[in-house]
Amino acid sequence: MTVATVTTTVVALDMALDSFDDQYRGCRHAMTQLLPALEHSEFQKNPQLARLWVEAAERWQRRGPPVTPLSPAQAIALMTYTTKDVSKEFNAAVRVAGRSRREYRHNFHFKALHFLLTDALATLRDARGPRCHHVFRGVRGLRFQARPGDTVRFGRFTSTSLRKEIAQQFGTDTVFQVQTCQGVDIREFSSSPGEEEVLIPPFETFRITGVSQEGDRAQIQLRSTGTFSKYSCEWLRRDITGTTWGTGTPTVGYRGHRCHYDDRVHYGHREATVATTVAMVTVATLAILATTVTITTRATVVTKTPGVTRPPQPR
Repeated sequence: MTVATVTTTVVALDMALDSFDDQYRGCRHAMTQLLPALEHSEFQKNPQLARLWVEAAERWQRRGPPVTPLSPAQAIALMTYTTKDVSKEFNAAVRVAGRSRREYRHNFHFKALHFLLTDALATLRDARGPRCHHVFRGVRGLRFQARPGDTVRFGRFTSTSLRKEIAQQFGTDTVFQVQTCQGVDIREFSSSPGEEEVLIPPFETFRITGVSQEGDRAQIQLRSTGTFSKYSCEWLRRDITGTTWGTGTPTVGYRGHRCHYDDRVHYGHREATVATTVAMVTVATLAILATTVTITTRATVVTKTPGVTRPPQPR
């Protein structure tokens, strides 16, 4: 008789110092100006991301223009991220893109998505005012080495739920109970609003307040202590002529809420309608997809197994 075994990987819960953690403080407007070129380049490198972006844009347009402080690009970025085909690959890249400036500049092909997600969360925090959430995250196949009193970060965009029973659908090998003050409720921008998702940015810091073990399962309690970033406006440090734009000084965190007054001019571009913006994004992205679709369809064979139901995968 063959007995199925489940492998659980043990990893350290630490400050995740290899992650790319830019908060774009003071340069959100400048980054917004660079988005068209960044998106064009990265959609060429990642046709699947381009396709999923178009699909998210179309879903956002069908929902109609809600009253929201977000630009269409920010809202579409959140919808794209919450598509499960995107978040896993994206977060794996975020976790290592901060190893060096060279790694970020040359090997991280999600610069536009990283900026738009960070910007969207900051915009929603500014609009809604300071608040903290008590949330849960369930993980399958991973157990974390955690010591009470340590300061840690997730080092990625971390999906959590306001409801424990929903979080546990994604796994129970480790269950986090988290007080987050940087995480934002993104239900109205999610591809799966029923998950009641609060999205935590990579740079939020937490103190481990409790660790308990029940057999092979662990529960970890975290409380927000502020933020920490190694990177600051990294993409603007040098333009193509070699001119230095910023200092890249590490940003140590703060408690509570901070408005980005220096970037308020950035929001003038929201006068464009959702329909116009979606149309522009769709046309540009489809042009990129057209150059690769023939090769992709010839080289890829998709098979489906009927009747197989898989558990939800964590983002």
